Amino acid sequence: MSGASPREHLICTVADLLQGCRTIAVGASSPIPAAAAMLHRARAAVSGRPPVRISILGSVRHNFFTNGSAELFDSAAQGRIDAFFLGGGQIDGQGNINLVGTAPYPRSPLRWPGSFGSSFLYFMVPKVILFREDHDPRVLVDRVDFISAPGTSEPHVARPGGPHALVTGKALFRFDRDAGRFELSGLHPGHDLEAVRAATGFGFRHAPVPPVTPAPDAESLSLLRGPVRDTLAESYPGFAAQLQSA
Repeated sequence: MSGASPREHLICTVADLLQGCRTIAVGASSPIPAAAAMLHRARAAVSGRPPVRISILGSVRHNFFTNGSAELFDSAAQGRIDAFFLGGGQIDGQGNINLVGTAPYPRSPLRWPGSFGSSFLYFMVPKVILFREDHDPRVLVDRVDFISAPGTSEPHVARPGGPHALVTGKALFRFDRDAGRFELSGLHPGHDLEAVRAATGFGFRHAPVPPVTPAPDAESLSLLRGPVRDTLAESYPGFAAQLQSA
């Protein structure tokens, strides 16, 4: 079986982070997180582990909610969602995300879709994985211009959820809750430490020689290129076609 493409590597990296998750929700316009959740589900089925439920907002076949986002928020509040994904126009080293716009609000010259329920889900879902395929200092900033959802909270604030990891096209960062900062966990193949540091607007701790994120095994690639891609095509036909041609 041929080696993994960069996007296949990303999907498998995200899927590895979902270990132990039984119920996963994926927001709209999130093909790589959706593919990772489906791969995690397929791995569980093959290995005989308990079944995994996935809800992809906006999907017809892959959404067990019948009342849209209201049910998602209710389920999160009840502790029935194990993992969720968030992105952001800006993400800083403390796990704060900005979904509103750049520069002082409300006179932001560049506007994004808005916060919606991101802060609530960030507080309630135990494992929130931040994902941005692009990795540059405009996105990964020292301090966000507007906090849509905070990465940390005061000790007296009840918060079962929060950032677990940040995955980009160049690297994997784990979030250290005690330090309230991201720490480099691994570099994706073809990327080196100095290039990642130059492309990251915030400082981060790292090993003297950071490891490389593990390559997908043959079984994962077989699942991804077969049943996962076929299932993904219902929600993201264009992305599934790109995976096929990769």
